[in-house]
Amino acid sequence: MNSATAAPHSRLAHFPVPLFATAMGTSGLSIAWKKAHDVLGLPAEIGLALQWWALTLFVVITLFYLAKLVQHPAAVKQEFSHPIRLNFFPTISIALLLLAIAFTDTLPGLAFGLWAVGALLHLIFTLVVMSSWIHHTRYDIKHANPSWFIPIVGNVIVPVAGVAFAPVEISWFFFSIGVFFWIVLMTIVMNRLFFHEPLPERLTPTLFILIAPPAVAFVAWLKLNGGAIDPFAQILYNVALFLTLLLASNALRFFRLRFFLSTWAYSFPLAAITIATLVMAEHSGGLFIALGWLLLAVLSTILLLLTGRTLQAVLRGEICVPE
Repeated sequence: MNSATAAPHSRLAHFPVPLFATAMGTSGLSIAWKKAHDVLGLPAEIGLALQWWALTLFVVITLFYLAKLVQHPAAVKQEFSHPIRLNFFPTISIALLLLAIAFTDTLPGLAFGLWAVGALLHLIFTLVVMSSWIHHTRYDIKHANPSWFIPIVGNVIVPVAGVAFAPVEISWFFFSIGVFFWIVLMTIVMNRLFFHEPLPERLTPTLFILIAPPAVAFVAWLKLNGGAIDPFAQILYNVALFLTLLLASNALRFFRLRFFLSTWAYSFPLAAITIATLVMAEHSGGLFIALGWLLLAVLSTILLLLTGRTLQAVLRGEICVPE
């Protein structure tokens, strides 16, 4: 086999599972714009177009990853055994759940299918990842980082669409898992950040993942309790808002970072706090309306920059290469 023939196979072997985070972020942007249509009166067509773009992106990435699974199963196994990359496999199920939320109002049949597959797949990922943590022989405190929230705390996304598709007890089941282990993992990750070496540059953008659990839990809680902004909802939202302010105050540190696929970690958490803020604006108005406008502008700008930089990286051959 000559080198010209071998190159595509080699690149496919290194097709990274974190690419599914692009579908997550784009789905989150779609949901945010659809909520902005309801709350701020912005054009509905933008959110509708974004939901189809997110679905297309997910399908394309899935086809490439399935090709990798068929042609390079050892590479997939190695990725699944990696102490950090393992946490990005559930971005597949989370992307399905977010697409279900996006399509709930336009194609409920499709949305139910996406939600059912996403919820079941995420439960499987949760069980597998937690089992690997409990029975591990390779983990160390240096491996702890905010991406650990993805497989476990990602369960809080299930109720957002789940309350419309299944008995409420199912949504409570997933919500309980996500909220309980959010507290557990938050303690572990903060211990890592406070008392051990800083995160590597490649993982620094994952700090934004800290925003997502309370922001999504806030939206899920409102779905479960009938939409009332009660004290628990206030706590969840304000924790998410504080973490957003904390990271915004360190914006220059993030601007100086090089581009990695992990930079997409900015996208969905910012979408989550934007959506949560628009929900607050819907209930309370006032400053939340102005904050919703600001966050939507920031989110849209960052997603545009991330998309452009990712396309540039693809054209330059910077993706699908060994790390």
